[in-house]
Amino acid sequence: MSLLELRGLGGGYGQVEVLRDLNLTVDEGEVVVILGANGAGKTTTLRAISGLLDRVSGDVFFDASAITNKAAQAIAQAGISHVPQGRGTFGDLTVDENLRIGAITRKDGGVESDLARWYEMFPRLAERRTQAAGSMSGGEQQMLAIARALMARPRILLLDEPSLGLAPLITKEVFERLGEINKEDGLAMLVVEQNASLALAIADRGCVLETGSIVASGPASQLMADETVRKAYLGF
Repeated sequence: MSLLELRGLGGGYGQVEVLRDLNLTVDEGEVVVILGANGAGKTTTLRAISGLLDRVSGDVFFDASAITNKAAQAIAQAGISHVPQGRGTFGDLTVDENLRIGAITRKDGGVESDLARWYEMFPRLAERRTQAAGSMSGGEQQMLAIARALMARPRILLLDEPSLGLAPLITKEVFERLGEINKEDGLAMLVVEQNASLALAIADRGCVLETGSIVASGPASQLMADETVRKAYLGF
């Protein structure tokens, strides 16, 4: 049974239709990458799952329960963490305060051990734990946004363009960390990304979105090897 399933998903903003009959699954522990040009509907897909889209049709199931059109807070508490495009860190708060906000709804006693775990995974954050988030580089803020989402102990992580605006070396580091987290924790991920080669390198499966519909899908290695798909959609 899939952890996350989209069935005939449609929707958009106001009268603008962005998604059209979108069907997609993510299994437990699986990394799935959504690729496509700007305007294809990648960000809109994540927003529809997270309860942030104005208008949604079709069905979204998480752990076999319907979450379509539920409030964003309820969806987050169910176990879906969303790292949005632009990171969304609280610039005036310290790194440590940002991370603790990620765990604000938790009632268990594991917050301190999780803090230690993510500081170990992202040593740049440990070095800057008392520094204001807004004073850090874009790459450091991206790491902070990911670690903050992980503090909620999600069952699936939604990532929207994690490489956006980052230098190549930092982008490589971010994806290496994501791959490690998936392997060590078995955390499922749905990743929207334009850097196809890096994203597919950590993915189990991928799909290509065009005008709100999936036009190609398959194992990551298969998409990487398909010359037609590569030239038409992946840009390499």
